[in-house]
Amino acid sequence: MNKTNLYSRIQTIEVEVSRLINSLYTLKVTDISKQPDNFQSLSTNIALRSERITCQLRSLVFAAGTIPKPKYMVQTQEEHDIYLAYENGILAIQLPGLLPKRLAHSNTAFLDDPIYYAFQSYLQEGPLPIFRDCVICFTQVYDRSLELHRIRDYDNIEFKQLLDTIGAFVLHDDSGTYCDTHYTTKLGDQDYILIHIMGKQVFPDWIKTSMDTEI
Repeated sequence: MNKTNLYSRIQTIEVEVSRLINSLYTLKVTDISKQPDNFQSLSTNIALRSERITCQLRSLVFAAGTIPKPKYMVQTQEEHDIYLAYENGILAIQLPGLLPKRLAHSNTAFLDDPIYYAFQSYLQEGPLPIFRDCVICFTQVYDRSLELHRIRDYDNIEFKQLLDTIGAFVLHDDSGTYCDTHYTTKLGDQDYILIHIMGKQVFPDWIKTSMDTEI
């Protein structure tokens, strides 16, 4: 990358960071008890801007060639607490919490690459099955120390884009012909998402155990 191009990219990111700081100040002086809708809209926009900045910085790192992309993505997986585990016919995937579906055009972009490389890394250690007649279970976990009104309807959370990335590795097809879906919400110590994929014959025992387990 030549110096002019590098400077231009850095300057663009600098402008975005400046806007982020200004938005954070506005958020800080917004009374959530009196203006809950404004607070939610502003905080969501801040989160999305942060994700755009992250993607811009990643692009800068890769273009500069300072670190190989696979190596960087391993570190990204660790920062996001992304993990995969396959045991007893059940694939478990942990991901950060997601934003509302109405902002899905940029909602999960910053997670696609880390998830992709998490699967690539896992498959280097051993194979994963291709699920055909399966159930895909989404557990949305919310931080119990925060307000309960944060809990959203399942229709208002973006899962489809993530499933497209995951499905490319482990699903024969994500249509209703081959997959059923199950959604649930629990309270935990922080916001995150758990996705479990399993054969339909495994689901009854899994759901019974899951309902009896505290997060």
